[in-house]
Amino acid sequence: MKPRRPFQNERILWQGTALLALGTAVSTLSAAETNAPETTVVAPLSQQELFEGGGASYNNWIELSTGGFITSGSKAQFQQTHQSVPGPFGGISDFHYQHDLDKTTTITADGHALIDEHDYKLSLGVTREKVGFLKVTYDQFRTWYNGDGGFYPPSGAWYPLSESALALDRGSVSFEAGLRLENVPNITFKYTHDFRNGQEGSTSWGYVNPPGSSLAQGLSPSILDIDEHSDAFQLDVTHRIKSTDISLGLRYETGKLDDALEISQYPGEPVQEKITDREGTTYDLLSANASTETWIRKNLLLSTGYSFSDLDSGFSGSRIYGSDFDVGYVPAAQNGFGYLGLSGGSRLRDYVMDLNLLWKPSPQFSIVPSLRVQKEDLDSSVNGEETLAADPAIPFDASGSGEVLDVRERLDMRYTGVTNWVFDARGDWTEGDGNLNDAGGLGPVNGIGTPGVQNQTDDARFFQKYSVDARWYPLRRVSVDAGGYYKINDYHYDNNLDSTPNNSANRYPGYLVMQDFETYDANVGLTLRPWQNVTLISRYEYQWSTIHTAPDPVSGLDEVESSEMRSHIFAQSVSWIPWSRLNLQATFNYVLSTTKTPASDYTQAVLAAQNNYWTLSFSSGLVLDDKTDLNLDYFYYRADDYSNNAGVGVPYGAGTEEQGVTASLVRRINKHLRLSLKYGYYRYQDELSGGQNNYEAQLLYSSMQYRF
Repeated sequence: MKPRRPFQNERILWQGTALLALGTAVSTLSAAETNAPETTVVAPLSQQELFEGGGASYNNWIELSTGGFITSGSKAQFQQTHQSVPGPFGGISDFHYQHDLDKTTTITADGHALIDEHDYKLSLGVTREKVGFLKVTYDQFRTWYNGDGGFYPPSGAWYPLSESALALDRGSVSFEAGLRLENVPNITFKYTHDFRNGQEGSTSWGYVNPPGSSLAQGLSPSILDIDEHSDAFQLDVTHRIKSTDISLGLRYETGKLDDALEISQYPGEPVQEKITDREGTTYDLLSANASTETWIRKNLLLSTGYSFSDLDSGFSGSRIYGSDFDVGYVPAAQNGFGYLGLSGGSRLRDYVMDLNLLWKPSPQFSIVPSLRVQKEDLDSSVNGEETLAADPAIPFDASGSGEVLDVRERLDMRYTGVTNWVFDARGDWTEGDGNLNDAGGLGPVNGIGTPGVQNQTDDARFFQKYSVDARWYPLRRVSVDAGGYYKINDYHYDNNLDSTPNNSANRYPGYLVMQDFETYDANVGLTLRPWQNVTLISRYEYQWSTIHTAPDPVSGLDEVESSEMRSHIFAQSVSWIPWSRLNLQATFNYVLSTTKTPASDYTQAVLAAQNNYWTLSFSSGLVLDDKTDLNLDYFYYRADDYSNNAGVGVPYGAGTEEQGVTASLVRRINKHLRLSLKYGYYRYQDELSGGQNNYEAQLLYSSMQYRF
């Protein structure tokens, strides 16, 4: 007999027990209704009462569900897209129970448990009016990632990772208590333990030499191996003194992160390498905050805020080449640059102050000026041993420090004094400066490599953003809105010390002296209701962004427009209710977006990036009778941006077609019980993976909800 997977026997037993219990409940209810005296007169229920469970109000319910996907093709891509297992699943999809112990005390329980989905939640609480509350919660869910490592079109080479997707579990356990006595401050304490365990795909790939290619290309899969947890203690106090609301908060958090990037180099070739880039971090974070809100006058509100954070971190790590992951360091001729025994620490202090004023000089006009000041201080140091090939390890060390000061001013205004018009305007300005000092780092080993850096950079920045919006109601069933914004972020750098010559191949870190990011955005929308049962919403948005970059004059290069991005976004939706029992809705979105850099004019290895796609969706709801609903949905997505430049680089750009159709039926058996059935069909095609990520899937799903 084929052995069952872990927990499979328990799952089958659990699901069978749950369905048996529910079946017993249904039989009992049916028998009770059948044996009811014939003289019983039941008042007819309204349509609303039928839809919501009858004349009585039921505050508690349990919903059991079971179903599964039948898939063909790439299971990993299916799991990432639908965030579900490619097979059967089921359990308690929703549960709620509340009970009044007395007139002022209520206990509650909420949760769900979908076993094969690894999705669990249980929350227990008790609340007593004018006294306080207690709440305990456990929450865990799983996220899936496709970790496959690329496709090489000339030879049809495919670099898969595994049949199933990578899985990352996230969860938390929390305890929360609150004191809510009259005429005394409200006090809330919360403890939370968070964790992340598992693996996810990485955008950093290893190298391969595909057949027919003379260049090593980044196509092989890499994995992020994650093991993280943290504990946080938080205390909040709020109180009102006359016309002022005061809030105080204190938080302490400690955590540990033990992560690794696992990179496969040259898979399938005679000489292969495995790289384990391990990063360990421990930290302690202490933060305090205070805020106030005061109504100075009926039309004047002042709010203030202040926070302080102190983050103390320690880190360790290594980058080791070997025949497998997580192996000890062994010198070898084919090893690239790595390091051992990385050890260091950093200290970050953050100070933030906020001032906000709401002034309404008239009922139709409001002005909100605000000010935000933020200051950061950073110090760090690190040491370790650098490795290369079979050469002896070389000690290295590095240190850094920096300061940042940002002052942000903002002004919001709204005016409604013109009939059928609403006007909004906003100005946003940020001035900042800072400095960064770096010394040391990885250096040459046996004469190979570059020396560590010596760098002192002062930076200044000025951000501006101006936006206006207007909404007009020319007719009772017509509204028009238009708006836009202009934004520019300027950065200037003074490289007071830079040990890397700016006319050499190694020009960083002191290479740039200026960079600005400029964006123009305009949008217009129209909402029409030509008939009482028809609504049309149309929207168009245009965005144009440029990046200008100026290198150090010593490099001999001029200022250039290093990037240009243009986007057109069209959106249209139509809603129609032709009959009181039928509603229809359709939406269409079309996006044209291109990013171009000067490099694309000189080499095919860097193409102008495109993010063009369109989507279409349709949904309908039909009330078959007073106890039965039918819903139909359809979705279509298409992106045609794939360009095959594998001969000179790594192909990018989405070439994807995705569609899905679902049908669901809901039947209210009686005032306690409702059943639902759902069928879905999904299809996914991907050019970028050479069809390796294509899949088809069918969903069969049913649920049973019992209210009590």
